[in-house]
Amino acid sequence: MSKLSILEFPDPRLTTVAVDVEIFDDALKKLVQNMTETMYSASGIGLAATQVNVHKRLLVLDISENQDQPQVYINPQILSSSGEQEHEEGCLSVPGIYANVKRAETILIKAQDSDGNVFEEQLEGLHAVCVQHEMDHLIGRLFVDYLSPLKRNMVKKKLEKQRKVAAKEADEHLAI
Repeated sequence: MSKLSILEFPDPRLTTVAVDVEIFDDALKKLVQNMTETMYSASGIGLAATQVNVHKRLLVLDISENQDQPQVYINPQILSSSGEQEHEEGCLSVPGIYANVKRAETILIKAQDSDGNVFEEQLEGLHAVCVQHEMDHLIGRLFVDYLSPLKRNMVKKKLEKQRKVAAKEADEHLAI
């Protein structure tokens, strides 16, 4: 397995709409493994293929307390939703930024596993939030898109500043 690079906002590739997975082979299983390893190593609870510059309708997540129950959703569709919840969300593609986002409380989802088997699952709470968040990536949307333009611009500037500081620290470290 290998760790993949995670794209960061405002990278335009994050706005790419993903296409359905049609071939369920060993290459897909390897991608699922690599995405899962990447998610764990980044201390995330979810990761969409779009975030690693693979524009296929695929996401992995693990909301378990011990991070030992990875789940895979390929070609996910929300069949129905009900209720509303507001949850503070963060994102591996928008590091260090958190904001409250309103989403459905309960969803019924239809998806495929890495062998192509179709399944349906009713999700609620954090599980429902995580799947909806990752599914947004598959249509080129980030959680910051739910923010006002002013707040989104502030996020962009904060991330740019963080990158400059990190680059300066890396340069200073190399000079030593």
